[in-house]
Amino acid sequence: MTVVGLGADGWDGVPQRLRTLVLQAPVVLGGRRHLGLLPDVAGQLREAWPSPLRDGLPALLERHRGAAVVALASGDPLLSGVGSTLVDLLGADAVRVEPTVSSVALAGARMGWAAESVEVVSLVGRDPHLLLRALAPGRRLLVLTSDERTPGVVAELLVAQGYAASRLTVLGDLGADDESRSEGVAGGWDVVAPRLHVLAVEVAGPGGATAASWVAGLADAAYDHDGQLTKRDVRASALARLAPAPGQLLWDVGAGAGSVGIEWMRAHPTCRTVAVEHHPERAARVARNAAALGVPGLVVVEGRAPDALVDLERPDAVFVGGGATRPGVLEACLAALRPGGRLVVHGVTLETEGVLAAAHAAHGGELTRLSVEHAEPIGSFTGWTPARAVVQWAHTRPATTPQEHP
Repeated sequence: MTVVGLGADGWDGVPQRLRTLVLQAPVVLGGRRHLGLLPDVAGQLREAWPSPLRDGLPALLERHRGAAVVALASGDPLLSGVGSTLVDLLGADAVRVEPTVSSVALAGARMGWAAESVEVVSLVGRDPHLLLRALAPGRRLLVLTSDERTPGVVAELLVAQGYAASRLTVLGDLGADDESRSEGVAGGWDVVAPRLHVLAVEVAGPGGATAASWVAGLADAAYDHDGQLTKRDVRASALARLAPAPGQLLWDVGAGAGSVGIEWMRAHPTCRTVAVEHHPERAARVARNAAALGVPGLVVVEGRAPDALVDLERPDAVFVGGGATRPGVLEACLAALRPGGRLVVHGVTLETEGVLAAAHAAHGGELTRLSVEHAEPIGSFTGWTPARAVVQWAHTRPATTPQEHP
């Protein structure tokens, strides 16, 4: 399969080499708008993408197995486009991509922004709360949008996060003869956007407690909670030992407010979390906190470990913030860890401390007692107020041996 990228100038902007390829192909796939740009070719089969795309693609591709297929896409097909999906399904060796100038490149050129000074955030078919992770004063964002309503949604999110002064520029129909540009600030946003556009955002304002903070240890006030929250200092300690890495999966067992799993995902856009929480109200709260802190993709499983862990994808790291004394929980987490995976368990009771001491004796690792004190008023003076001490067991599963496979 060859995937050909089209610019806003449509068929007229396609080089002759690729025109010949498209017109001679027995099968052409694409969106209805792209297919409608082509001149008629006798005997050529043209088929529009299914909806929903990902679910319907396997059957569509199977129907044309063995044929020389050309697919039409927008701009750079590998930039949040169908090209990436096709490579995932067919493999890189089976897909050849012929991109044109991407909308991101055109938007950067129109704004005069160097590529290395910009973060690209795709909200195409995604929860707009993803934007929140990227916000910090002075940042430049190029937002790929779903439709003409997205700029208004982005403006509302910016205002809610303390960035009402941010400047938004709607770059419409980039590369076309009727290319347009409209600007405004998030506070009081009233710009009407065309359906096809890229949104450039210059983030301005003081921001909130999460501004520019991708390291572990957000302020406790950043979370809605009922007291079941891994507090800031011990949370930072846990995440340092869990060691988030791109693409890796964390189980947050006994998630409470979800703080550890949320900050794992904030460490990198490809980090993933499954939060396991048996209390219905807390499970719902985890999802709300995740959206509010820019990681709406966090998956919440309502259930109690170890039973709720049975069908989950094998993790790269596990945090147990509650329930370590429940029979089978630690054993299930240890057994599920991938080679090289990390397990961190917290306890505040004597019973949990005994379980963790025994686990340390059996498996090794690091056993730490964390005591944190905060300065608070004592009458007209100031003194130290201790928080409840936390016992932390951290264990790393040995890396893969020649006899062991992940």
